Amino acid sequence: MSTPTRRQFLGAVAASAVFPSSALAAASDASSPAKPQAASTLLLVDDHHVLYRPGTKRVLHPLERYKKNPLISNDDKWARDIAWSSVHRDAKSGAYQLWYQSYAGSSAPSKPLRCTISYATSQDGLTWEKPKLGLFPYGNIKETNIVVVANGGYSDRYGASVTFDPRDPDPAKRYKLSHFDFTPTPGSKDLPGLCVAFSPDGVHWTKYPKAPLLPCSYGDRGSPVPFSDDHSDPWSVPLSMADALDAMWDPVREVFAIYGKMWIDGPDGKMYWKHAVGRSESKDFIHWSQPQLIMTPDEFDPDYVEFHTTPVFYYEGVYFACPQILNRNENGGSMDIELAISRDGINFQRPFRKPFYLPRGAPGAFDSACVFTNTTPIVLDDEIRFYYGGYSGGATGDAEHVAKSGIGLATMRRDRFVGVTPIEKVAQITMKPIRFENNEITLNADASKGRIRVELLDEHGRRVRGYSIDDATPITTDSSRHVVAWKGRTLAQLPPGEYMPRIHCENAEVFAVNLL
Repeated sequence: MSTPTRRQFLGAVAASAVFPSSALAAASDASSPAKPQAASTLLLVDDHHVLYRPGTKRVLHPLERYKKNPLISNDDKWARDIAWSSVHRDAKSGAYQLWYQSYAGSSAPSKPLRCTISYATSQDGLTWEKPKLGLFPYGNIKETNIVVVANGGYSDRYGASVTFDPRDPDPAKRYKLSHFDFTPTPGSKDLPGLCVAFSPDGVHWTKYPKAPLLPCSYGDRGSPVPFSDDHSDPWSVPLSMADALDAMWDPVREVFAIYGKMWIDGPDGKMYWKHAVGRSESKDFIHWSQPQLIMTPDEFDPDYVEFHTTPVFYYEGVYFACPQILNRNENGGSMDIELAISRDGINFQRPFRKPFYLPRGAPGAFDSACVFTNTTPIVLDDEIRFYYGGYSGGATGDAEHVAKSGIGLATMRRDRFVGVTPIEKVAQITMKPIRFENNEITLNADASKGRIRVELLDEHGRRVRGYSIDDATPITTDSSRHVVAWKGRTLAQLPPGEYMPRIHCENAEVFAVNLL
């Protein structure tokens, strides 16, 4: 059995704030977990709200990098390589908290700590400070911003994730940490598996004494699958989580959910072929279900391509996944970010494989080889922020360090994940029937090079007089909040019932429909 490489063992910190359905709303928000209400924003990332859309195509809008990246550089001795990160923004004060993996090195005993979690704060999410906490020294450096160290100090802490949970009646458990670490077991050497910890402030952590899910699996590619009565190798566990994960609150099922790396067998039936995605659930963050395999590489993925980790966040009725697509043939394991979607958190579709949602950075940049996203986008009024870690070197290589590393920021205009636009010049989108209990419809759309007009059909598909395309006020600009209007008519004047909005696009693009 091979020993996992340094990159395989690297820590991962990915926080998931707890949001109700319609939001992440000021992702910020950190609202208490609640049962989702009917979505007021209908994202056009799939056809969930669409009856049909002749003459259209979907276009992915990749994230845009912040020009002053990186926000945090690898200039501390205990944080030479920085990958996974997680962010929380306080709903009242607007202050930010950031946790990030800090890798110092693997040469014991010269390195006093190997892989830890460090902490930073910010008032605006752009300028960050690393507080001198004095909790864990690094050698003779007493004042560090380290907040978590591995069991035994020197071993690895990896696949870590912080979930903010304001609903917990115990203030000491408002921040929840899930991670993989080595844990002592009776009659055996330390084994790697899922561990958890709790904190009142995200800084001071208390570890839960037992490993809730043990062990995970490591081995050589091509190893035989063990027989059902053979438990001689505790590291050989088919369909178990591997060494990195991301946690979130699932407001639909009302459970905590972990999405993590999961080994699958190859075409020859042998183990450790590629990493896929597994999901585990918990009601109390301590007792977790056996992982369920939910997404695997397919025939459209080359043999050398697999998933690394796959953070998932829930927003406006959609589970968005950001699979880190690992290419083992490039740069010792390069990684770009894809966008996948699901309506139930289990069955994911991957319609947007190229271009990448967040590709690796330009040559020479801190993120030129690998990008590590998380489950905590920050949703502001007009934009969504994605904080991420980056490497200038490969994620699975044996090199002691990458040359450059850090935390970066990428953004998008709010709700503009994917747009629907004409294949040629003219097209229309007919929405599924809607009962208008509100007084206004707005569109998130770009009509700066054309125009959009909206008409209403009744439940039988007939046009409603006074609300036809000829009565519609044309939309001809670019805005996230175009008010849909008709000449001398309002939604309040409609007889009770369900109606199908039909959006006519001429050289324009629509991202979302908002029911206000």
